[in-house]
Amino acid sequence: MNRDGMNVVLIKINQILMEKFLKLQEVCRTQLVWLVRELVKSGVIGADGVLMTLMKQIAGAFTHGCKSCYIYSVSLHHVSNLHHSAGGDISNKNLWLAENVLEILVDQREWVLKSGMLVAMSVYTYLRLIVDHGTPNLLPLRQREVDFCIGLLRERFMECFIIGRDLVRLLQIVARIPEMELLWRDLLHNPQTLSPQFTGILQLLTARTSRKFLACRLTPDMETKLLFMTSRVRFGQQKRYQDWFQRQYLSTAESQSLRCDLIRYICGVVHPSNEVLSSDILPRWAIIGWLLTTCTSNVAASNAKLALFYDWLFFNPEKDSIMNIEPAILVMHHSMKPHPAITATLLDFMCRIIPNFFPPLEGQVRQGVFNSLNFIMEKRVLAHLAPLFDNPKLDRELRSMLRERFPEFCNSPSPPTEVKMEESVPLEMDNHVLDKEDGCYDNTDATFSDDEEELNNKGKKREFRFHQLKETYIEEPADITPFVDQLDEALKERVLQLQKGSDTETHCEVMQEIVDLILEEDFDSEQMSTLASCLAELFKGHFRGDVLPEEITEESLEESVCKPVCLIFRNLCQMQEDNSGFSVLLDLLAELYQKQPKIGYHLLYYLKASKAAAGKMSLYESFAQATALGDLHTCLMMDMKACQEDDVRLLCYLTPSIYSEFPDETLRSGELLNMIVAVIDSAQLQELMCHVMTGNLVMFRKDSVLNILIQSLDWETFEQYSTWQLFLAHSIPLETIIPILQHLKYKEHPEALSCLLLQLRREKPSEEMVKMVLSRPYHQEDQFTTSILRHWAAKHDDLLGEHIKALLIKNNSMPRKRQSLRSSSSKLAQLTLEQMLEHLDSLRLNLSNAKNNFFSQTPILQALQHVQASCDEAHKMRFSDLFSLAEDYEDSTKQHKPRRKAPASSPRSRKGAAPQPSNEEESASSSASEEEDSKPKASKRKRKASAVGSDSD
Repeated sequence: MNRDGMNVVLIKINQILMEKFLKLQEVCRTQLVWLVRELVKSGVIGADGVLMTLMKQIAGAFTHGCKSCYIYSVSLHHVSNLHHSAGGDISNKNLWLAENVLEILVDQREWVLKSGMLVAMSVYTYLRLIVDHGTPNLLPLRQREVDFCIGLLRERFMECFIIGRDLVRLLQIVARIPEMELLWRDLLHNPQTLSPQFTGILQLLTARTSRKFLACRLTPDMETKLLFMTSRVRFGQQKRYQDWFQRQYLSTAESQSLRCDLIRYICGVVHPSNEVLSSDILPRWAIIGWLLTTCTSNVAASNAKLALFYDWLFFNPEKDSIMNIEPAILVMHHSMKPHPAITATLLDFMCRIIPNFFPPLEGQVRQGVFNSLNFIMEKRVLAHLAPLFDNPKLDRELRSMLRERFPEFCNSPSPPTEVKMEESVPLEMDNHVLDKEDGCYDNTDATFSDDEEELNNKGKKREFRFHQLKETYIEEPADITPFVDQLDEALKERVLQLQKGSDTETHCEVMQEIVDLILEEDFDSEQMSTLASCLAELFKGHFRGDVLPEEITEESLEESVCKPVCLIFRNLCQMQEDNSGFSVLLDLLAELYQKQPKIGYHLLYYLKASKAAAGKMSLYESFAQATALGDLHTCLMMDMKACQEDDVRLLCYLTPSIYSEFPDETLRSGELLNMIVAVIDSAQLQELMCHVMTGNLVMFRKDSVLNILIQSLDWETFEQYSTWQLFLAHSIPLETIIPILQHLKYKEHPEALSCLLLQLRREKPSEEMVKMVLSRPYHQEDQFTTSILRHWAAKHDDLLGEHIKALLIKNNSMPRKRQSLRSSSSKLAQLTLEQMLEHLDSLRLNLSNAKNNFFSQTPILQALQHVQASCDEAHKMRFSDLFSLAEDYEDSTKQHKPRRKAPASSPRSRKGAAPQPSNEEESASSSASEEEDSKPKASKRKRKASAVGSDSD
């Protein structure tokens, strides 16, 4: 029946493979593979494309089994030291598919050799799968895969050459296998045996890998989800999608090195358009940062870093793309503030990979990295590299290494100061400016699968933060061999005692002896760093798990601070700061802090929980100044961030003390507050509110609360609600923060508006409150102003009437002052007469069916008369229904006072340009308005008195 060369059949099969393969029943799957085999046998044109699509469905993820492979086993010379254990997706379905596709490729070898792309794709796929099949029962399959790859590589090497530099990366992984090792040696030392056109490994390493190969090891489903995240998910809303991806693909130990494939794919394939780059779509660096934090083994982390920097090593600006190297620099840049450990480890890797990747090509690797950094500067991805390479948050050794390797990029263009990373934006791409109009985005529900809950499309602007996943630790013996021999005999003896002993009490006794040795006058301070390395390794178990006891009692708290490392804290607490030993112990803590950053919040916990440390919280400030950071605020924020990531209960426990002991560091910005509200649950929120109300905790003060609430407008919904609840638990007058109303947009800030609305309804309206409420821009859908005015009109009608009258009369002459307002330094919206009339008209309509006499009050009617007398004809027409209320009032006054007829009618016949309205009806009101118009620069107090006094008649 086929009449088009199987074209329709091939299109349909490709569609099934890409979109429906995972849902096929076993029989259908078997039939589909049979059909592909028959198409290949028949030599149908286009069958190679179908076969490559089928290969893409073979899921692959491998794991390494040896810690000695850590980073610098990426060296091409030390590849023989690599060893791997079986892993990956070795389910029966996946093995069946891998075996059947291999049979097709082997049986139809002659047909395969006709397509250079199929040769290269097959080699790339099976080199990647070989490592999955290392268990004894899978060795026959692995041997067939090895023979297949070796055969193609030796027979058709130049067709495999089109893979590019990633071929070296994959061969390196399997080079322990004997046949592969022989090929590896030829690749390094006898390139001509593989092909006369092949000049050596440098030729391969300088060839950029095609996107087709980087994409082929992600299943279509995985690729679809990743592309969705990088094109549709907004920055700040990514957590649910990352969690989904984690559960689906990254939850097993075998999936660790799938991160390499994902990172290579993101760097080499996902190149967003300028429109996406300038929007608030989740950036590539944020996904890579998340993938790095989910690595739970050193080997996986090492390979992930190599995948990230792989295009840097032989980067050529003429052939390579800035988009391949941009993610690495942006991960480091954006991680510096929220997660400096990531930046530090990436910078360290970048430095060490230069001499270690392949010593014979060290010069070329150095040039490649230099080219990358230079091109990053040229393209203005970052304006300067000095704030990254010479940042105080990096330890001294790393900064020194960066200065040695990259002196050209370490000179700051201005006096070196700590850069606030959250304020820096990559200049070339203007990457993530988030204040876009809602209409820029497609509001279609964004979901991964049919059973996902609906996505709330309201974008939240939020600095990305990495959340370290909890690891399942396997306790291993401490390895202090590299350090212990550098200690003098007395210290060495006691450190070895710590290593052998298991009893906590014994450990504490030995630790006290070590402290005593340190405090002796002849102690060699050069040993401090080595000793700190030993202690950090020996006590690493103390920094795992929860610090705070499950049940908090005096006894449980004291027991929790009886760890050997706490002996250092206790000795410091017992010393005077002018004691010579005090600074020595601080130096030891500072060295420990570099090896084990968690020691910072453990010190804070000890100072709060231990009776021996009562009243000694200021000791933390001395510690902060002794660290490499040298700054209390930075140190405190980093330690609280580490605490937030490890133990939320402890964060809440420490909060009251931190705020009371360090008010200048905690109350001046919203950084710490955001850390807290980002992770607490409703019970912890209620607990903090109780602390506030009992006087144990102050989280806001009048001089900074408004600024912090404005900062919170970019936070997520629960974080904002929690912030407002904590604010309301304080006794800060609402008038302090009422100016925030001018920052709130009804579509973007519903959390703040709803909290303010509920609070305002409990307040008596002051003139300032009414002014701020009326100064909101009028939108028909925005009911905030109308609803609070209606409530006040029902509860405080007289007071509200007086305030509205005063504001109407004051602002009636606002157009004449426009020039002075334009030159004002205020950037906020000003209260205008038109806004007030719009809100009042909306209130009139809202009250039209209610039994409310608000608009029959004399002050309101007098004010409307006053405005009507001086406004232009356009406004009279637009607000004619509102002004008609004043006319009714005017008519009633005529009947009682006919002698005032002429003056009473005159304002309506007078044009809005009249300089001073004359109204003899109400002499006091007239005099008040005349005074207001003739003295526009009078003090606020005078104007207020005259306006309020104008209702005396």
